[in-house]
Amino acid sequence: MFFELIGQPETDANSYQFTSIELKQQAFRLDGVFLPLTDNPNQSIYFLEVQFQKDEAFYQRVFAEIFLYLFQYQPINDWRAVVIFPRRSLEPNEPRPYRLLLNSPLVQRVYLNELGEVAETSIGVGIVQLIVESENTASIKARQLIEQAKYQFTDALTQQEIIEFIETVVIYKFPRLSREEVEAMLGLDAIRNTRVFQEAREEGKLEGKLEAIPEFLKLGLSLEQIAKALKLEIDVVRQAAEKQSS
Repeated sequence: MFFELIGQPETDANSYQFTSIELKQQAFRLDGVFLPLTDNPNQSIYFLEVQFQKDEAFYQRVFAEIFLYLFQYQPINDWRAVVIFPRRSLEPNEPRPYRLLLNSPLVQRVYLNELGEVAETSIGVGIVQLIVESENTASIKARQLIEQAKYQFTDALTQQEIIEFIETVVIYKFPRLSREEVEAMLGLDAIRNTRVFQEAREEGKLEGKLEAIPEFLKLGLSLEQIAKALKLEIDVVRQAAEKQSS
């Protein structure tokens, strides 16, 4: 009857066994989920998975994670999956039960070593590609990105954050080198001695202190105690407290 209902020959039943199966659920962890800030059903949820080693069970696990999330949270949005590989050779074979999904608009696969011109024009994409850059060319690529950040961003604090991000990537790529050696290799020792960079660093420290003031107020500390703890002028703390209350 089932095969007749779906328009298939009833003789197909001879090739199947019917059973009911209880599934045991294991714990999963999604690498990252981009959730819309509003309840707009026209915005998609993006599931991000980053895979830097060969794993033939990778796609089975990814789709199990996604559909378990959809079952538990029951969002009203469409969804997309973005999978990032350092290079195409690390992608596992397409499991047959998932081929329709993998070759649909629902799944986008990104290979960092094939980004091409996009990595040359976008500093963000360039930093991501730096992760898979060879050791022979990584320092050259990093210095190019640092120069690009200096010309592309006029805000000194933004420059500082991007340069420190680039430095962090290089530190992970060269674990045998000390931070000082990485700084010298990238020419950061000279940059950090400039007045603009020093002012940006102080500005960043001040922002961090100001962000801590509301938490201190919740703990019941007085303005004088907060000013002493953060080494700030009492007027600065008072202004931040008034801004929060308003």
